[in-house]
Amino acid sequence: MAFLNFNSSNCRNCYKCLRECPVKAISVIDDKAQINEDLCILCGHCANACRFNAKEIEDATAAVKNLIASKRKTYVSLAPSFISSFDVKGFTAMENALKALGFDFVEETAVGADAVTKQYKSLLGSGKYRNLIASACPATVRLIAQYYPDALPFLAPVDSPMVAHAKQLKKDFGNDIAVVFVGPCLAKKREARDSGVIDAVLTFEELGDMLEEKGIVPDGSLADSPRALRARYYPINRGIIKSFDSFVGGYEYLSVDGVNRSKDILENIDALSGMFIEMHACEFSCINGPCVGKRKDGGLFKSTERVRTYTREGAEKTEFPLRGGTFAHKYERIAKKTVIPPDYEIRRILEATGKFKPEDELNCGACGYPTCRDKAIAVYNNMAQIDMCVPYMREKAESLSFDIIQNSPNGIFAVDENFRITDINEKAATLLSIPRTGCKGELLERYFNPTDFYIVAADSKPIDNKKLQLEKSGAWVEMSIRKVEGQNILFCIMKDVTDEILDKSRLDKLKTDTYRTTDEVIGKQMRVVQEIASLLGETAAETKIALLKLKETLAGAEDNK
Repeated sequence: MAFLNFNSSNCRNCYKCLRECPVKAISVIDDKAQINEDLCILCGHCANACRFNAKEIEDATAAVKNLIASKRKTYVSLAPSFISSFDVKGFTAMENALKALGFDFVEETAVGADAVTKQYKSLLGSGKYRNLIASACPATVRLIAQYYPDALPFLAPVDSPMVAHAKQLKKDFGNDIAVVFVGPCLAKKREARDSGVIDAVLTFEELGDMLEEKGIVPDGSLADSPRALRARYYPINRGIIKSFDSFVGGYEYLSVDGVNRSKDILENIDALSGMFIEMHACEFSCINGPCVGKRKDGGLFKSTERVRTYTREGAEKTEFPLRGGTFAHKYERIAKKTVIPPDYEIRRILEATGKFKPEDELNCGACGYPTCRDKAIAVYNNMAQIDMCVPYMREKAESLSFDIIQNSPNGIFAVDENFRITDINEKAATLLSIPRTGCKGELLERYFNPTDFYIVAADSKPIDNKKLQLEKSGAWVEMSIRKVEGQNILFCIMKDVTDEILDKSRLDKLKTDTYRTTDEVIGKQMRVVQEIASLLGETAAETKIALLKLKETLAGAEDNK
């Protein structure tokens, strides 16, 4: 699994994660956001921006449980920002809680950070660097290596505090120990994998879940007596600078927080001189990391104060026994994976969304990209879809719906919550015998009995195919009224059935006339039949008499022989 991605079933196609991503490392394919791991610096901004719980972060809990259950000694390097994420007064409460989980040894990452600060100071003192950028933040290091390689000569060739501390622990306790880093940073997961000295990274969120699962609550009342360690300042703004015990002359010491501010500095790094720059991907530095967990009350300023207070409390204590070691690290350039297409390809993609002239390029940022050209480049690299242009798609949808409504054979109109006409097509205006252009904003009751609209508005039950004759035009219609779900809008469709009604009326009249005519014909025929029957009856009687007489005559003649 990738270190960070999105659950596609929860993705709502809102592009907010893309808008928040400072390096646009998110692909939107089939209307779903997916993180491009090769481009991602793992700042975690997109995950925190998502309101729909779509983020999926690699969970190291199972791997850590396996380490604890194994025969290897498992050591914890605990980031000093714990003081702002857990309800404790200091290190001892966290140490006890972590040991209750099964870890063998716990120490603050600030021990490694202290050694890193000394390396920074040594580099500044060498006079070899026109500018020096701290290498403590892995997301910032990735940003420079992949997107601002011209700044690589200024990046301090020193391990991060996490890696430096792990090297110290393995040097002092043996290479066979397992080292687990615990902190608020997502980028540490990839840095740990690449380091070769960190076995796993637990976020504060994951640690909180493990403690809750075991029913372990760090003792918030436990008094703590931290030993002096200035590097505990690291997780706050200017924290690296404050960890210096003295400053090398000839440099200005600058703190920059947030990726966008960092990008501004990196874009102009060649114009700067004599600067030591501590650079954090997260605003407010590590205390505002993407995986801080349930931060203690008081917000970020209070969190900053907690770190300051915790560090100051140890200022008069015995110095922490420092560990030595070699912490040199050369950061290499990371090739970009995207391709800048030729201008004619960009123009072709822009024209596909109705952008034929420079003034058509709104650069509104609704799609998540700062400019239309940036979005076109993403489309060319199969990282974005043509139809992500919100203004274009809206215009297209409105044009399509307008054409459909205006050319519909049915009358269609809508009213707002005050029963004022908001839209109406030509057919509806004709049926209601009202001027289409002048009726918008007018009360419906001025032109039509609104009783049925009141009923639908009150109980949200639609009216379907109600037949009625319109008073002004005399037209017959089948009327359907519905309430738009989630909006205070009612729309009405009137199907003109005048011809149908008239045809039915004519058919009914024809049936009636035919029945009447048929009845009259049958009556006449019956009279004729009766007359014929009467005549036939008289003729038959006379014939019978004549035949009888003939019979008698013939009989008498036979007797006389």
